[in-house]
Amino acid sequence: MRSLGLGLPLASLLTGVALLFTAPAAHAADTPLRDLAAAQGKVVGTAVTGSKLTGTYGDITGAQFSSLTPGNAMKWESVEPTRGTFNWTEADQIVAFAQAHHQQVRGHTLVWHSQNPSWLTNGSWTSAQLGSLLQNHISTEVGRYKGKITAWDVVNEPFNEDGSYRSSIWYNGLGSGYIASALTWAHAADPDAKLYINDYNVEGVNAKSDALYNLVKSLKAQGVPIDGVGLQAHLILGQVPSTLQQNIQRFADLGVDVAITELDVRVQLPADATELAQQKSDFKSVVAACAAVTRCVNVTVWGFTDADSWVPSTFPGYGAATPYDENYQPKPAYYGIAEALGGSGSGGGTTPPPSGACTAAYGVSSQWDTGFTGQVTISCSGVSLASWKVNWTFGAGQRITQAWNATCTQSGTAVSCANASYNGAVPDGGSVTFGFNGSFSGSNPVPTVTLG
Repeated sequence: MRSLGLGLPLASLLTGVALLFTAPAAHAADTPLRDLAAAQGKVVGTAVTGSKLTGTYGDITGAQFSSLTPGNAMKWESVEPTRGTFNWTEADQIVAFAQAHHQQVRGHTLVWHSQNPSWLTNGSWTSAQLGSLLQNHISTEVGRYKGKITAWDVVNEPFNEDGSYRSSIWYNGLGSGYIASALTWAHAADPDAKLYINDYNVEGVNAKSDALYNLVKSLKAQGVPIDGVGLQAHLILGQVPSTLQQNIQRFADLGVDVAITELDVRVQLPADATELAQQKSDFKSVVAACAAVTRCVNVTVWGFTDADSWVPSTFPGYGAATPYDENYQPKPAYYGIAEALGGSGSGGGTTPPPSGACTAAYGVSSQWDTGFTGQVTISCSGVSLASWKVNWTFGAGQRITQAWNATCTQSGTAVSCANASYNGAVPDGGSVTFGFNGSFSGSNPVPTVTLG
């Protein structure tokens, strides 16, 4: 569904590195998530950006996940930006990476109301022309990757919240029959690929998921090739539907597979230890619900690192929605996934998150032509501090011009800020924030902060 973040507003970005006082540094499970999932008969995946599949990002992607979903690379505007002119570069790159790392690929997405090329949306088409364009698109893309794609999100987000059909170029031009046609054309292009309908806010039993249920039931009765439903699961902290497992089971009882396709749990920033603990519980609940139903075959997170998340640019003030932080360190949410897949801290193959840590999180609250206001929050959970100092290196020539609630010095690009006389103590479960004004020219990237 959603575009992976490709340059998020600075006002929405946070970064922080935990310095642990009572436990060794956090590291990912000794048994990768993909192996824990395989032991449960499941697949665990992530959405990816092809250009990033190198270095640490590529290493984690290859080691931890058994399925990849192109975040944007297979959407219509990406593969055919100009009519008749195709660009398969990034999509091919992701498929090749997956093959090299023995991973499945989940194709995303063939028919959607969004991220279509302007030549298509601005055109004036008859119903016959529109149907021909759609059939050609599906046949071309599915045919290109025949035998390389395990499952396709064929139709994405066909419903409104009340269960009525969404107004779109497809529904308006072709009626609700476009869904059956799209599935039929995709099956003809690759009979072995599993074909899904994918939507959001259908995780629990509600009017929208009822409409999806009734559609799938009708399609199966008509003999239309439909193999599964995708529950996107873009969730808000603490709001996992209580009927999630029941809903998964009722779709499975129709004789189709179910996948959690775009899981993330957004948190109001800055995320504190209590919120991250709740987020762990939310991830664990979703994955456990899937693990409990035989025909729930795949759980995919929508980007595994907060540095690659769509959330901050779409929901200002929210973020920290994925299992890894911006510095590729596993968060409690990561361990929630591992535990739901059978991992544990005692012989189960995972190292649990440290019980005591203090973190420093950097944020930009406002920005103008040549200046900005920033803040750093020091938070502790399980331990406390009597004094603190944070350090970072500016990457684009930024300069601090004024600071409050801290004493800050800058030498070249290196910045060091220490507590004032009145705010050095940070209690267990508490936090301290200081702020500053700065100047910049050109760009203002967020630095990595260390606490010492």
